Amino acid sequence: MKKRNFMAGILAISFALSSAAVMAQADMAKGEVKKIDESAGKITLKHGPIKNLDMDEDGMTMVFRVQDPAMLKQVKVGDKVQFQAERATAGITVTKIEKQK
Repeated sequence: MKKRNFMAGILAISFALSSAAVMAQADMAKGEVKKIDESAGKITLKHGPIKNLDMDEDGMTMVFRVQDPAMLKQVKVGDKVQFQAERATAGITVTKIEKQK
């Protein structure tokens, strides 16, 4: 009985983690890098809707601050990316960015 409860617990944790990963992925917007300004810590992205910011328009191009300037070294102009952005006191800020495969 203990083994069955243990396995049920493992399955529940696995499901919760995979659900969290899917939700995090759903919060990510798709975009294309148009410009990188490392000295200012900014990136220009042409992007689709950003649901968590209630931005429903498609094909917008905006300049974003980046939370960590090291993020700018992970991408180059022309890259297709997925990113998360949040409202901050300094403006809308990219908090996570990854190249699309």
